[in-house]
Amino acid sequence: MKHELRADLRAAYDAAVAEADPASAVRSALERRPDWPGNAERVIILALGKASRSMARAATDWLDSRDVSGTIATIAGEAAPLEGFEVVAGGHPVPDEGSRAAGEALLRRAASAKPGDAVLALISGGGSALAVAPRNGISLSEKARVTAELLRSGADITEINTVRRAMSRLKGGGLAAASAAPVLSLIISDVPGDDPSVVASGPTVPPRTTLAAADVLRKYGIRAALPPPDYTPVPEGDVEVVAGNERSVSAAANGLSDLGYAVSRLPGWVGGDVESVAREIAAAMRSAPPGSVAVLAGGEPTVVVRGSGLGGRNQDLALRVARILHEEPLDRPWSFMSAGTDGRDGPTDAAGGFADAETAARLDAAGLELEDVLACNDAHTGLKAAEDLLYTGHSGTNVADVMIAVLR
Repeated sequence: MKHELRADLRAAYDAAVAEADPASAVRSALERRPDWPGNAERVIILALGKASRSMARAATDWLDSRDVSGTIATIAGEAAPLEGFEVVAGGHPVPDEGSRAAGEALLRRAASAKPGDAVLALISGGGSALAVAPRNGISLSEKARVTAELLRSGADITEINTVRRAMSRLKGGGLAAASAAPVLSLIISDVPGDDPSVVASGPTVPPRTTLAAADVLRKYGIRAALPPPDYTPVPEGDVEVVAGNERSVSAAANGLSDLGYAVSRLPGWVGGDVESVAREIAAAMRSAPPGSVAVLAGGEPTVVVRGSGLGGRNQDLALRVARILHEEPLDRPWSFMSAGTDGRDGPTDAAGGFADAETAARLDAAGLELEDVLACNDAHTGLKAAEDLLYTGHSGTNVADVMIAVLR
């Protein structure tokens, strides 16, 4: 039963990832614009994020014989050369020298656009770290430090990107402002509400929030010297979100329905403290009706890092669900999976983790205490010992996390 349930979970995960396929999303968006790019002399592509290379390749193929060139800022595993493009690998989730090189390369490319050109911005999750251009007076090391502290603090993605935007010449519309040509932005979203000003900190979209970076830093007790806001006015361009978490969770739900499961969904974007999310999911599993039932959610929990272990938010969530349902067991077979659609959870090579009624026992047999593993933020070690890690490799896309439980 364990392997059968896990096979169903993996099939649902694959359906979620396939729904966010970057190439298909870009092709469909461009096909809906048969008049674009009109009589443009050149097409310049500015691509940043975990899905940037796939998006750029699809756009180039669609544009066919056009004069196309561009810059791609992506993760190391996706940084293979692409004809006509400068491809730069940046650091993630904390920016590094590669990130700075990528950010400056994107700004130079944008500045090369002339009024008769067309600019296509292809933006996906991860772009905030993969391409950076710190504002005057802010060093790369300072930006990296603040980013790392925010990631460990439990801040959500909107808060983190608010601070990133305040420290950047690239974000908050800075990339679009550098171009003298009109910009079409196609976006794969990994944020709540698919807000394009939050994805990759909005390089082509002006800020839409009243949240202040200084307030975020104060909330989490992080010290940093922020220059006063100085955003260049950016007109609202042609912006479309072409893939996102909601669509991917729906695709997973449809796949499970086809397998005979009655599907239940937690509404909206599921975020906030990982323990609260685990309890919400466990409660939904307890209230599930008899028979084959699937409980799904999408979003991105937050973890406050207090230990020195290895893990990620999805692995942590899986272990917490295992603990809750070990303390108060269900009287039916079940299996749970939480995974990042990009194929990588935190600073690990796993996409996420599984849990079932025997996870706690497998940890115990390996000589590990589940509570100790969680206290040390060492979920990767725990799930590896329990043989409960999910490995998928880089997916080439990123629409946040999917959380799925199946019960019989």
